[in-house]
Amino acid sequence: MKTNNPIFETLKRAGEIDKIVHEPARLMILSILFVIESADFVFLNRQTGLTRGNLSTHMKKLEDAGYVLVKKEFLEKKPVTLYSITNAGEEALQTYRDLMQSLLDELK
Repeated sequence: MKTNNPIFETLKRAGEIDKIVHEPARLMILSILFVIESADFVFLNRQTGLTRGNLSTHMKKLEDAGYVLVKKEFLEKKPVTLYSITNAGEEALQTYRDLMQSLLDELK
């Protein structure tokens, strides 16, 4: 079997995929935050359809990676948690998109 096909070199790049971004729920969250300035927990919960616990876990991983900024404040005496994508999160999402596009283009 011939393995010097250029597609194999391109497909090796699949190992470069950011696993934090690649997970479907986190990809969805980052994509939502990419197109809006910020969102509260309830909005993200409704948009993603994730359980509260699952959303919390994913948000923590995104925060730990530096991809999401978490801001806690009070609105009409009620605690509100706001999330926004960081510059690092935008860069990670763009890099992910570019890499995936490149890999998929090679399969044409």
